[in-house]
Amino acid sequence: MTGETIGVAVIGTGFGQKIHIPGFQIHHRTGVVAVYHRDAEKAKAIATQHQIPHGCSSIEELLALPEVDAVSVATPPFLRKEMAIAALQAGKHVLLEKPTALTVEEAREIEAVAQQQQKVVGLDFEFRFVPAWQQLKAKLTEGYVGTPRLIKVDWMVPGRADPQRAWSWYARKDQGGGALGAFASHTFDYLAWLFGPVQRLSANLATAIPQRPDPQTGEMKPVDADDTCTLMLEMQDGTPCQVTISSVTYGGRGHWVEVYGDRGTLILGSDNLKDYVHGFKLWGAPAGEALAELPIPATLEFPQTYDDGRLAPFVRVVDHWVNCIDQERAIAPAIAEGIYSQLLMDLAHASHERGIWMSVKPL
Repeated sequence: MTGETIGVAVIGTGFGQKIHIPGFQIHHRTGVVAVYHRDAEKAKAIATQHQIPHGCSSIEELLALPEVDAVSVATPPFLRKEMAIAALQAGKHVLLEKPTALTVEEAREIEAVAQQQQKVVGLDFEFRFVPAWQQLKAKLTEGYVGTPRLIKVDWMVPGRADPQRAWSWYARKDQGGGALGAFASHTFDYLAWLFGPVQRLSANLATAIPQRPDPQTGEMKPVDADDTCTLMLEMQDGTPCQVTISSVTYGGRGHWVEVYGDRGTLILGSDNLKDYVHGFKLWGAPAGEALAELPIPATLEFPQTYDDGRLAPFVRVVDHWVNCIDQERAIAPAIAEGIYSQLLMDLAHASHERGIWMSVKPL
């Protein structure tokens, strides 16, 4: 379908409405032709608001539309397997939000159907598409730090620090809620992208705010999903990696990746607590020298940015996905990368529950 407009149906109207719908509408090769919400009136209202031809309250109705060539799935994690498999079985290409599903077994089920149907399944691991991150990758590849000695990740933000923030599916572990799924799924992906596989890990998952008010009644409801994660990873080459993630830290330092090697240091970071993409810069220092900001090549910069920083890298994800659909070639990050991130998440849960280090077997 090279050159043709790809008709996309969006399933999931939280993040889907904030990022997926505008992202597909911005990209010159995609158009949003349908949106799904289980409530028919809300589906129609969202469709009208965004000038989308069809607002559907039935997945079967949505997938039967002849204009639908592909589907983006931006639902909460507990619904992703069902929605992704339905779309693939209907012959549609799929773009999945992360985490891929609830468990690695569910993610593998999606992969099996994708292979059977020979459809492209992309994952929205958008940090791979952010200019400063791409420059970090380039510097690591050229050997700027030499042999890594320590990797350190801090991702500390206040998004859920207010205990009066309403209860939702995000508060439920069994529905895929929590900081591990929302943040560490990204971290596990970019660590593998930047440094290669993990050979073992240890995790402690904490819930600082154990209850939140019901949005309808105001009654306090229990929270069993984590809001703070501390992880130790040992990379395949033996490099130690320390990860601290929290969504409940007032005045948190933002999102930082530090790499210390025998030839130098690289530090990537943003202290922007209002936007998870805007603000990243890269600093470096050869061994024994002071840190200095490193320029980002113009070739890596976004051609256009938006008020919501997540939108520009999402449009790049869409562009890569569209190119792979056109060329009928493998995509990365794909379902395989989603499975790997999901595997590390599952092992983190197991490590926390059992209080032990968990070995990571190759996929």
